[in-house]
Parts: sequence; structure tokens; C-alpha cells
Amino acid sequence: MKNDLEFDMEMAREYDKGIRRALPTYDAMFRMVQSFLRAHVKDAANILVVGAGGGNEIVTFGKANPSWTFAGVDPSEAMLEVAMQKAKDEGIEERVSVYTGTIEQMDFKETFDAATCLLVLHFVETVEGKLSLLKKVKENLEPGAPFVLVSMYGDQSKPEFDERMNLWKSIWLDLTDLTQEDVEGMEESVRELSFIPSDQIEDLLELAGFERVTQFFSTTLFGGWIAHSTK
Repeated sequence: MKNDLEFDMEMAREYDKGIRRALPTYDAMFRMVQSFLRAHVKDAANILVVGAGGGNEIVTFGKANPSWTFAGVDPSEAMLEVAMQKAKDEGIEERVSVYTGTIEQMDFKETFDAATCLLVLHFVETVEGKLSLLKKVKENLEPGAPFVLVSMYGDQSKPEFDERMNLWKSIWLDLTDLTQEDVEGMEESVRELSFIPSDQIEDLLELAGFERVTQFFSTTLFGGWIAHSTK
């Protein structure tokens, strides 16, 4: 019988496989995010990772940037265990701290040099909740610190959204053995998530206290934005 951590690691591996199909530019996204952060932090930077469960951001950035330290926040204790196991496997666990809960529940005694919030915002149901999350991230950042947000986005009432959804489904059909019925079921689940248009995301970032807000990529249902905490 598998122990809980082995089971969670297996779930994490399945997630890693699935997210690369759902977001075909997943690995390229990490390279772009890392380049942005490197351009705007000192060598010894402390990075806040919102939604750190699974540990991909921490491990990817930690291996390539030996002077960076990380504070990972996630509501799932099981996924944070996976993140720490990955960090141990890569020998970077001494530079990683993890915290169970939402960012709004955290009370850090320090501010951070940069933050990421990748693939989290579309799980926050209300616009008010999204704004609360972004405000809390900003409160925990040094003035001028870089921030990267990646989320599903769009207006589901628009034909443009339907076209992007059709492409997303086509990728799953092309790269997997899933049936049309399987993919239609996935679409139903995805459409239940909390999508908002890109201009509303940018408005929320500015309301939360970020400036120089810029969309830097869009792939199927996903978009990414870079910004800086106001000084």
C-alpha cells in the first residue's frame, strides 16, 4: 500500500503532465517569468510564491538561482509536502519555507523582493476575493518589487472566448487518447471556474497597488501579466 506522500507525489506527477497539455507553453512561461524576476531583483532575493503546492516554481527557480530563498503559500498541506519533497530531492530545501493557508491568512514579519501567483486567480470565485488576494500580495512586497500573475481569463459570453476554448479542446484531442465526450466534460468543468476579462484583471492589479501592468503572454485560455508594486 502506498503511503500518503507517495500518493500525493503521484497526483503531482499527473498534474505536471496535465498542465503541460492544458497550457502548452508551461515551460516557456517559467523561462519568461524567471527572466523578468532576474532583471528586477538583486542576486540574494527572497521570493513569495502564492499557490506553491506541487513545488514547480520553487524547484525551477531555486535550482537556477542559488542565492534566492522562497516562502511558499498554499491551502493544501498535502501539496506543500510534495513541494518540500521536490526541494529536498534537488538539495534546495534549506532555502525554502512553506506555509499552509491562503495569502490573506499569512502574517509575515518581513517583506519580499518579488512574488509570483501562477495559475491561482481563476480558482478564486469572486472579484472581491481576487482583489483581496492581490492586495495582500502587494502588502507583502518591497516598494517597486516585481510581481507575476498567470491566470485563465476571458469573457465567456464572447465568440473570441469560444474560439480559444475550441483550440484548447483541439489540443487535448490531438495530444491525448481522450474522446470528444471526455473533452466536452472537461470543458464543462473549466467553464465553472471564475473567468474575468484581461482588462478587468489589469484594473484589479492597479486597484491592488501595482503599476506598469503589462500582459506578456497569452496561450489558449491562459494569460500572464507582469507588474511592479507601487513605491
